[in-house]
Amino acid sequence: MFRVSCIQLKSNNNILQNLVKTEKLILKAVKQGTDFVLTPEISSLFLLNKKQLLRICKPMEKDIFLNGIKKLAKKHKIWILIGSLIIKILKNKLVNRSVLIDKNGKVRTHYDKIHMYDVILSKKEKYFESKTFSAGKKIKSSNLPWGKLGLSICYDLRFPNMFRKLSKAGCDYISIPSAFTETTGKRHWHSLLKARAIENFCYIFAPAQGGTHYNGRKTFGHSMIISPDGKILKELKKSEGVITVSVDQKLPKKLRSIIPSLKSE
Repeated sequence: MFRVSCIQLKSNNNILQNLVKTEKLILKAVKQGTDFVLTPEISSLFLLNKKQLLRICKPMEKDIFLNGIKKLAKKHKIWILIGSLIIKILKNKLVNRSVLIDKNGKVRTHYDKIHMYDVILSKKEKYFESKTFSAGKKIKSSNLPWGKLGLSICYDLRFPNMFRKLSKAGCDYISIPSAFTETTGKRHWHSLLKARAIENFCYIFAPAQGGTHYNGRKTFGHSMIISPDGKILKELKKSEGVITVSVDQKLPKKLRSIIPSLKSE
């Protein structure tokens, strides 16, 4: 068994403010005996204006938020997944990047969001992530001390083939840090998360942005940790905070042996 925590934020457009409150919530998780903490999508900077982002954002090695979290991981000997950071990889190129940090404060791997959220929900609610970010090209996973973790971000959740590839590659856990809109979250968030858990017999770790942000955008919240049989182990609805549960790393393989659906493909 090991302890996993998901942090829920209502990030703003100030990196240092977001870092301070994230650090406080990580320390709260440490007091709850956590081994592995996950933060939501765009934890460090809730901003989508490309011109502003190009002016503010840095390469990974110079990212203030990342360097602060790396120090915290090393100090408390815990693993941390920063759900995503906005990273500048070229003069005019940004990516939405999830970063896994080990207990020694070293970056183990990173994943760039593949599926861009380009949708028109209504005349007033439209999103075009591809105008801001360059899409990632590679599915990523990494070994934890307790098994293999598959990485995804938010809108990836709607592409089940990606999750099948991760589970077939031996992943027992999948991270889905998100900033789901309130509109789509009400309709689909719970169902999609439970489906990805059940069909792949994986634990789902889904830290989320939640609340009404400084710019008026509303995110759904409802951070969750879900077992491989689709049971919601813990959920945080709206407020900023942290949820922590104990995880049985033997359960995914046990369920896969009972219902061998992954082998039959």
